Amino acid sequence: MQIEKRLKKLNIQLPDTPKPIANYVPSVKTGNLIFLSGQGPMDKAGNYISGKVGVDFNLDDAYDAARTVGLQLISILKSEIQDLDKVKRIVKLLGMVNAGGNFTDHPKVINGCSDLLVAVFEAKGKHARSAVGMGSLPGNIPVEIEMIVEIE
Repeated sequence: MQIEKRLKKLNIQLPDTPKPIANYVPSVKTGNLIFLSGQGPMDKAGNYISGKVGVDFNLDDAYDAARTVGLQLISILKSEIQDLDKVKRIVKLLGMVNAGGNFTDHPKVINGCSDLLVAVFEAKGKHARSAVGMGSLPGNIPVEIEMIVEIE
């Protein structure tokens, strides 16, 4: 219950687990690894946020969108393993940023998710990561992030 306590201390309430929008599952467990499918940011009503970073979104808004995706990923993870204290390590993130041609701060956007994971899981939340720019993403979402987690 340590992670649940930390979530409360950080005043974080996890959103409902998002449903897949195509023919895939939100997560797959194999051995002691959980692979979480790419997620895009949703508003409180459950609608996807859309727009290009550097065009429709500034860096701060894009960081917030990546943080929102991080919350969704934690929600999916909790649905898969029930107890977040089973997390041994956040292993890897792949962050994709739907960016205008002149935007170059992709890592700063994905920090929205990374900073959240470190705040919630502390040392277990430090992870390897890629942050890349894309010409487009599904539904014109500003960011999509997938995650690999090792569990006990």
